[in-house]
Amino acid sequence: MFLSVFDLYKIGIGPSSSHTMGPMTAAARFLAEVRDGDWPRPRGASAGALRVTLHGSLAFTGVGHASDRAVILGLSGFTPAAVDPDRIDAIVAAVRESGEVRPDGHPPYTFRPDRDLVLDRGRPLPGHANGMTFEALDRQGAMLLRRVYYSIGGGFVVSEEEQQRAGTGAVLDASDAGSVPHPFRTAAEALLMARTSGLSIAGMQRANEIVAIPERELDQRLDAIAQAMEACVQRGLRQDGVLPGGLGVRRRAKGIHERLERDAARNVFQPLLANDWLSAFAIAVNEENACGGRVVTAPTNGAAGVVPAVLAYMRRFHPEAGRRETHLFLLTSAAIGGIIKRNASISGAEVGCQGEVGSASAMAAAGLAAVMGGTPEQVENAAEIALEHHLGMTCDPVGGLVQIPCIERNAFGAVKAVTAASLAMKGEGLHVVPLDVCIETMRQTGRDMDNRYKETSLGGLAVNLPEC
Repeated sequence: MFLSVFDLYKIGIGPSSSHTMGPMTAAARFLAEVRDGDWPRPRGASAGALRVTLHGSLAFTGVGHASDRAVILGLSGFTPAAVDPDRIDAIVAAVRESGEVRPDGHPPYTFRPDRDLVLDRGRPLPGHANGMTFEALDRQGAMLLRRVYYSIGGGFVVSEEEQQRAGTGAVLDASDAGSVPHPFRTAAEALLMARTSGLSIAGMQRANEIVAIPERELDQRLDAIAQAMEACVQRGLRQDGVLPGGLGVRRRAKGIHERLERDAARNVFQPLLANDWLSAFAIAVNEENACGGRVVTAPTNGAAGVVPAVLAYMRRFHPEAGRRETHLFLLTSAAIGGIIKRNASISGAEVGCQGEVGSASAMAAAGLAAVMGGTPEQVENAAEIALEHHLGMTCDPVGGLVQIPCIERNAFGAVKAVTAASLAMKGEGLHVVPLDVCIETMRQTGRDMDNRYKETSLGGLAVNLPEC
């Protein structure tokens, strides 16, 4: 039931948590199963070749989201958190040239991506839109082991067996196993527990976290997440040029940032100054994500710019906000993200972009409201306002790339988050639509949404933008 802050915020690489980090993680799981799993092994047989099939949304937009490269990296023994983005091209090229993957601790496996990595654009697997089939074969081509995994958003991966046991969209990890003092599943439960315990939402999340790890380690890991977010913002603000993928999208964050700095040096303050800074920060992150750089899922890569942008805004416009406030922000936002994931989805392939940028905006709004001194009721209200005004948003990436409209959507998600927090702080937390109702509405809307608008690039802007 409990989702840790580190389940929602994972350090990895772009451009997609579900389409890049998920397949890489699934590949690593399969390698471990091949070597160490308890499966029937024919006498004298050993795995000598691997084969992977990507289904559903992973097949339709996999190349644009670098799913093919992610599988190669994962089968080569790399994980999203550890792989060096500057080495990726060389690693992938070596596998394509040799027709082998050589993960540490394993024998070489034959794997020719042009033959052994299949994009199945037929009917998706039944468990989720992002399905993957991994197979291990002997040197004669006989199948020894077959496993199905689902990438269910935000870098989460479940096996077919895990998903069948726990239900569609289930998250199975260590944080679900143990009991926690405040096991809220819904926003209503969180508010009731906050009133009963006298703790804030962040306080309850912290109490839940330290059941599994010491408090000092929790704070150190929160620092690492915040530092990774800030590093991504700063890196994005320094880079220029054209994004990869063929759309010809130019980086804009550096130019916007330089103009804002010039205006600040001349004491020129525009009415929309805060919005401009938020946009520059969010665009910087998502331009880095589009290039396959180091990002933090927040709660996904496609929505990775919203939370860091609001954090950067907080540091710039609220200089009194320090380490404690950053932790407060991250813990509060993660609590809201956990509620959304448990009761709906953060996967664009499952519910559209409302589940990605919408969820990120709600998380950031809640975090900022908490830092501004909001009560649990005001925090819940801020999250609801932000999420409500993303309902129905489709996921229709042009060319299967996380660029148009994804990058600008993060900027708007950040602006909406700050606006939502400000509106919530003007009231007492009383409002007509509870956050839980908004989350359920998002789930139902995603269920009813045509699959063309759920990260397949078969509808919307993806088909209506003329080719240049």
